[in-house]
Amino acid sequence: MKKYFIRYKPFLLFLGTFFFTYIVLTVLYQGYLNSFGENKLDTITRMVGENTNQLLQFFGVNFTIEDNQSHSFIKLIYNQKYVARIIEGCNAISVIILFVSFVVSFSGKLKPTLLFIFGGSLFIYVLNVIRIALLCMLIFHFPNQKQILHGVLFPLFIYGIVFILWVIWVRNFSKYASKNIK
Repeated sequence: MKKYFIRYKPFLLFLGTFFFTYIVLTVLYQGYLNSFGENKLDTITRMVGENTNQLLQFFGVNFTIEDNQSHSFIKLIYNQKYVARIIEGCNAISVIILFVSFVVSFSGKLKPTLLFIFGGSLFIYVLNVIRIALLCMLIFHFPNQKQILHGVLFPLFIYGIVFILWVIWVRNFSKYASKNIK
């Protein structure tokens, strides 16, 4: 048994680091969410709604957001029509936690790791705001395609971007990056 632990040590360290980081960040995030109480909207989700509104207003789109007082979500109103809502799961924090956990588990030097985590997290956040804005417009124009847009196309987009960031991290910055000299 010992020889298998030695043989697969890098893989086991990756798994252990990944799950440890993921669990710690998830517990911290859940504690953050619990601090808002039941039927209260957290600050990050509210900020995502406001940033989506600012983005669409910047482009002159007839768009507003409206808090739902009885539940914890934000109504997204496009051309005076309620097209979608933002709930806590739409704020991309769970995706960012997944991203950070992977980068930490393949960490390299401290400074590049922290910079990549910060830059990648910010990039995911901005792309998520753009994703929500585009989703609202597409749902307005193609309401019959709501399920495929929300359930397939846009998750594929955001997770595809995260995958590309992971590949960039592992190939160029992690401790496992190949140092090919040309």
